[in-house]
Amino acid sequence: MYNYALRFEADDEPGIAVFCRDLPELNSYGVDERDALAEAVDAIESTLSIYVDQRRQIPAATPPEPGEHVIYLPAVTLAKIHLWNTLVERGLRKADLCRLLNIKQTQGDRLVDFLHPSKIDQVEAALAVLGKRLTVVVEAA
Repeated sequence: MYNYALRFEADDEPGIAVFCRDLPELNSYGVDERDALAEAVDAIESTLSIYVDQRRQIPAATPPEPGEHVIYLPAVTLAKIHLWNTLVERGLRKADLCRLLNIKQTQGDRLVDFLHPSKIDQVEAALAVLGKRLTVVVEAA
């Protein structure tokens, strides 16, 4: 659902530019394909932060097209996406989440901060107060 497909393009300078159809704000770069893939998760998480700053729902990923590279995000990032999208769908703000969880504003901010390494159990608790349950599915790589 949030496994974004990335397109690599050779740049004028040595290196590879990275783009994502589903997240047009994403712009990243790598010196080679391996480096571009390594930078991709950071680039996606930085882009997701733009959506939070603009109070916009995070779009689901579309199926990859030929030649695109699919990025599988960390579980905590996926949980944060669902948390954020639930808040937006219900017209709630981070302050509302803080009241529901009885936590300080800084703690609530971090729950939807894609650049902050939250603990999965904290995000799971936030989802629970919104009537959501986190489940984990393991697939062959």
